[in-house]
Amino acid sequence: MTPDTTATPDTTATPDRTGAPDKTVAPDKTAAPAAASRELVISRVFDAPRELVYRAFTDPGQLAQWFGPVGYSVPRDSIEIDPRAGGRERFVMVCDDDPGRRITIDYTFSEVIENELLADFCEEGIPGTDGIIRLTSRLEFHDEEGGKTRLELRAGPFTGHDDDDTRVGWESSFTKLDALLKAA
Repeated sequence: MTPDTTATPDTTATPDRTGAPDKTVAPDKTAAPAAASRELVISRVFDAPRELVYRAFTDPGQLAQWFGPVGYSVPRDSIEIDPRAGGRERFVMVCDDDPGRRITIDYTFSEVIENELLADFCEEGIPGTDGIIRLTSRLEFHDEEGGKTRLELRAGPFTGHDDDDTRVGWESSFTKLDALLKAA
């Protein structure tokens, strides 16, 4: 069965987990205009119950088996996940062809509802500016007919083409997750 995937860039302001709009924080600077940032939205149906899909995001052993685009892996010993509000999600993606090329993911959970919602954020400096941007992601897990799960992912804000790379990375990861769930 072919997975159902829809990715849509959204140019509206991205709310954080509390519903407040995300913003660039910098002394004497205002938030970037909504038209300059985009939100990534992906909807995907997995042929597995919601609890199993959710667990694949919160169990370090499972996350290590599927997370990261094709060509990257996540060593199990790099993963820290504490799925509760205020808990941390940290791991390292390693390029398979060049193990010296590493990407550290370090987010804080802002809202967690077991088997339903994982919402997190990180704050990063923006190259070329004095600003800090709050990046957020929200994963909602919904029951579908036939014991399937619809995952709704929202992430951002993105500027330029960063959302394209992120979309490709998530879709590649989801292909690997499909294989893991089928083997379960």
